[in-house]
Amino acid sequence: MFHTLVAIVMATDNKADRTTRTRRTPTSADERIYNSVFSAVMHQRLKPGTRLPEPELCTLFKVSRTIVRKALQRLAHDHIVSLRHNKGAVVASPTREETREVFEARRAVEAAIVPLVVARASKEGIARLRGMMDTEAHMLRESHPDWVQQAGSFHHALAEISGNRVLQGFLMSLMSRCSLIVALYEPPGDAGCEHDEHAAIVDCIAKGDATGAIALMARHLETLEQRIEYRQEEAEPDLGSLLGL
Repeated sequence: MFHTLVAIVMATDNKADRTTRTRRTPTSADERIYNSVFSAVMHQRLKPGTRLPEPELCTLFKVSRTIVRKALQRLAHDHIVSLRHNKGAVVASPTREETREVFEARRAVEAAIVPLVVARASKEGIARLRGMMDTEAHMLRESHPDWVQQAGSFHHALAEISGNRVLQGFLMSLMSRCSLIVALYEPPGDAGCEHDEHAAIVDCIAKGDATGAIALMARHLETLEQRIEYRQEEAEPDLGSLLGL
């Protein structure tokens, strides 16, 4: 397993610098591990249930167990990995019930955020959202996993524009879990529809149509949840190739 894990971490590492730079700027060894694992999961190189043994990660990244554990704890906090007592870390495997609860909570939070955005969005805020639509369209053509992360940024931007930091904190927590679920289980081919749904929401916000924007957001999240497909995973390859090291 070691040689496969090396290949995955190293192959993903350079891309992690590109695709997660906006999420976390690498400033320490534990952030490099975080970014590499996060990117490998979002690009579907690390599958649900893949083991992340501490000794192998120490060897791959040439760091101590203390640093590896710090990175794994951060990944667990963001629900990207699960830490099992006396068994180590594995890539999280969200269940159907967890998916239902996460999307149920997210619909409730975003239903509270959207009307605040409609009421508080400035011309600059609308322009920012329009710009994000252009970036989404570009990433949609280039890389679906990168688009997933950009799509999440759109929802983060709405929360920021709402001006409610409590709701923003709730959404940030839910978004990491949703991004994992979508990256692991959403089939390819639907991103264009999701992009169009985002654009329609922005149109409603720009017109001051809170009722329409709320309805579109609810439908968008319901459709996204319905597209989730749970699949039987293949045999686990080694961790190094999965992380690209």
